[in-house]
Amino acid sequence: MPIEKFIESGFPFHQFLGVKVDKIDEESVRLYIPFKDELIGHADSAMIHGGVISTLADICGGFAVWTRCERKDFVATITLSVDYLRPAAACDLYAEATVRLLGNKVGNAHVVIWSEDNPEVHVAEGRGVYNIKRGKK
Repeated sequence: MPIEKFIESGFPFHQFLGVKVDKIDEESVRLYIPFKDELIGHADSAMIHGGVISTLADICGGFAVWTRCERKDFVATITLSVDYLRPAAACDLYAEATVRLLGNKVGNAHVVIWSEDNPEVHVAEGRGVYNIKRGKK
């Protein structure tokens, strides 16, 4: 299965959120969640819930690390830190992750998140540390 399809449909939670792949290359992974009303945090605001932002940061960071591993390896979050910089508008939400450190058992990724309506302005930044369990040879 191609990695794009694996990310989008290999995880029921990703399917529930509607996670889509925008770009994958050696340098980074870019994912997005298409907007739907259920992502709004409070009925009286038109802003995406912070939990959606942190979830996208985690998924994107984890896959950035995993794409630098072997396909049979397993990656799990150890620590995730998200700095919320400003509200995320009610539109598609994007995240791009780059790997900062890749060891034999641990990977570290930096993630930036933005709303489709203003890609130049980050709504959040995240840092994830991921455990890498190497698959059998």
